[in-house]
Amino acid sequence: MPHTNELSSSPETNEMTSALSGLALHSEAGAPHVASSGRHGSVSNVHNKSGYSALYSNTKTSGSGNFQSCTDRPLRAGIYAPTPAFFDPTTEELDLPTTRKHAVRLAQGGIVGLVTQGSNGEAVHLSHAERRIVTAATREALDDAGFRDMPVIVGCGAQSVRETIELCHDALVSGGDYAMILPPSYYKSLYTAQSQFEFFTTVANESPVPILIYNYPGAVSGIDLDSDVVTKLSKHPNIVGCKLTCGNTGKLGRVANAAPSGFMTLGGSSDFTLQTLIAGGKGVIGGLVNIAPRACVDVFNLYAAGRMDEAEKMQAVVGRGDWGAIKGGVVGTKACLQAHFGYGGYGRAPLPRPSAERAAEYKADFEELLLLEEFLCNGSREEDIHYDKKNEYPQLVDLERMLI
Repeated sequence: MPHTNELSSSPETNEMTSALSGLALHSEAGAPHVASSGRHGSVSNVHNKSGYSALYSNTKTSGSGNFQSCTDRPLRAGIYAPTPAFFDPTTEELDLPTTRKHAVRLAQGGIVGLVTQGSNGEAVHLSHAERRIVTAATREALDDAGFRDMPVIVGCGAQSVRETIELCHDALVSGGDYAMILPPSYYKSLYTAQSQFEFFTTVANESPVPILIYNYPGAVSGIDLDSDVVTKLSKHPNIVGCKLTCGNTGKLGRVANAAPSGFMTLGGSSDFTLQTLIAGGKGVIGGLVNIAPRACVDVFNLYAAGRMDEAEKMQAVVGRGDWGAIKGGVVGTKACLQAHFGYGGYGRAPLPRPSAERAAEYKADFEELLLLEEFLCNGSREEDIHYDKKNEYPQLVDLERMLI
């Protein structure tokens, strides 16, 4: 069982914790969703028998060097959503009903996968037990709503190799299919390029789930993995993709065209979805998807259909909306969800709670985008074109006319 200080006093959270305790890292219980067939094939002499995985009796990778699939849910090209963690506004306990509802809303919007414990998911504010609970609730909600084939990627970044591997095992037993990992950064001045390479290689050797590299300099003291490092790591059989939130589309293009076939090179923000696809990327993991999944997905779909004029105009509206999300971060995203959809709440302290004035500013930042989302959700009908907003948003009205 987790330590006492990892438990929640919420009855529903405690119930979920009890259900997960049989899948705790040091237990003998198996993970029921593990697939029996291999995904990456046999790779000789790559499994590092360092002893890390000896702690996890039934989720470790094969000691023979064979990386076995822990999921039958492949990553597909498209749009992924990094979901927020939701909390009770008074107690800050996990709000699991909202977690489930939001996951299903996004899945119905056409995305191809979800990410838990990303930057939007306030991973740094969650205990290990809470991370497992959120991932399990997300997986359960998707399965119950008929989205059993949708993969869940789990943020597993930590400062040590040991804890990162522990989180990867946690991801597996909680229902996650892949792990997304930031480079360690606390001792930045002491790390070398080789340190980072060895970190990802060791974690990949020991992780029971395939991993994605998460390159987000803003979250890791400015550490920015270059295209040489990412490309070299892409050759590892248990490293299957990367999320490049650095916004460097030149780097993205180099990685996408040098990595092995099937490697998922993903942009890290919705404001450069089209640029990502043109450069050879497979899609985007973007926080804005939480607010307007259909609009974000349609940039991808229009590009895939060869409808470049509409794709460019859609990208422009999405990009303007994403600027609001970038400025406001998870605080702005939750404020928008609360204002427009009636749920979202606040981040955990010490994240600030926006004033009424600031919340109104966040709402205004997303207005054009949400008008487009409304239009798309209604079926892109002529009677729903926002002619009454033509003076404020002429490009929106032009786009809606093109989409009829």
